Amino acid sequence: EVQLVESGGGLVQPGGSLRLSCAASGFTFRDNPMNWVRQAPGKGLEWVASIHSRGIRTIYPDSVKGRFTISRDNAKSTLYLQMNNLKPEDTAIYYCKRSADSVPPGQGTQVTVSS
Repeated sequence: EVQLVESGGGLVQPGGSLRLSCAASGFTFRDNPMNWVRQAPGKGLEWVASIHSRGIRTIYPDSVKGRFTISRDNAKSTLYLQMNNLKPEDTAIYYCKRSADSVPPGQGTQVTVSS
């Protein structure tokens, strides 16, 4: 069974930073491109970042480019998202997912950016 467990969310002031983690199990992590997506209150899922299976290539939407960094540790089967210069509009539940999955299987981690 595919399991993805997100952690690291919390309440942070605008301009602050957080590092999210996603612990993977139940599949061969190193063979899978991975993604972070988020869902703000009352909105649909929004793509945040993607990373190649070996971490060679990363891509981001303009809304987070230059502020967020996706990375992975294949030896630990863990995905990360470093978020800097956070803005109130980044408030959402953040999920990790394989590129092969249409919806994220985990519970997500709440990120709230507010003063």
